[in-house]
Formats: sequence, C-alpha cells, structure tokens
Amino acid sequence: MWKYGSATIYEGKSWVDDNGITHPSNWQIWSADDKAAAGVTEVVLDATPDARLYTWTHDAEGTITSTPIALATVKANFTVSIKSQQESLLYRTDWAVVRKAEKTTAIPSNISTWRDAIRAKATVMEDAIDGAADTAAVQVLINNGSLADWPVLGS
Repeated sequence: MWKYGSATIYEGKSWVDDNGITHPSNWQIWSADDKAAAGVTEVVLDATPDARLYTWTHDAEGTITSTPIALATVKANFTVSIKSQQESLLYRTDWAVVRKAEKTTAIPSNISTWRDAIRAKATVMEDAIDGAADTAAVQVLINNGSLADWPVLGS
C-alpha cells in the first residue's frame, strides 16, 4: 500500500498530486528516489491474523486492529472441519468396507488399523479444540500442527 500525503494510492492506478498533475498508472516502477521526491511513501501492512480466529481491519497506516471471533464459534467451526477431514480420509478406503459388507471379504489389516487411527486422531483433535480456553489456545493448536497431523495409510 502507498500513500501520497494522507491519500492512499494504488499500484496500477494513476493519481493526482496537490499541484493537479496526474501521474501515470505505472508510477510504481519509479525509483525509490523518484517516489520520495514525489512525496510517495510505502505503508508496510502489519501481518494479518488468521481469519478463522479473528476479525480484523487495517488502518491508513497499515496497523491491524483485530478482535477474536467468539470462542464457541471458533470451536464449532474447527470441529466441523475436523469431521469433514476425517470423512474425506475415510472415504478413500470405504471400498474395503463395502466389499466386506457385500462379499464378506476381509478388510486388509493395514486399512482397518489406519481407519481406527484416523478416528482416534479426530477424537484427540476434537478434545483439544474443546479444551481450548481461548482463541490464543486454538492458535497454538494450529501453529504446533496438532490439528493437521493425520495418520498416513501404510502398506
């Protein structure tokens, strides 16, 4: 993001300075000295927080103001996400369960073991989410990989 005085200017868009001069839409290719001479300054935006956990806005100076989303909503959303991921993972081997139901062919042990591990991991993840005291605790679960480390199907 860029500023000219108090006005925000955007790369790829022309702008008019205080003297009425319209600057071209490719002004961003100017050298740093040319930008400084024209009174153009770069505004470095603060890093945005995780939108699954916070609502936020940037002010004109690039500073973030954030508010945690209600913890109950965060927990519900992440629990739904875990259940959806679990369903998607189990779906890959549902053929073996259907084959067993239709033909009584045994489910391969590696598939059965993996499916049990997926269910167990989902329970651990859901319990961790449920036990989170606040939004920051959910952020820790995300950052440390606790909500992403699914078992891998072995041969």
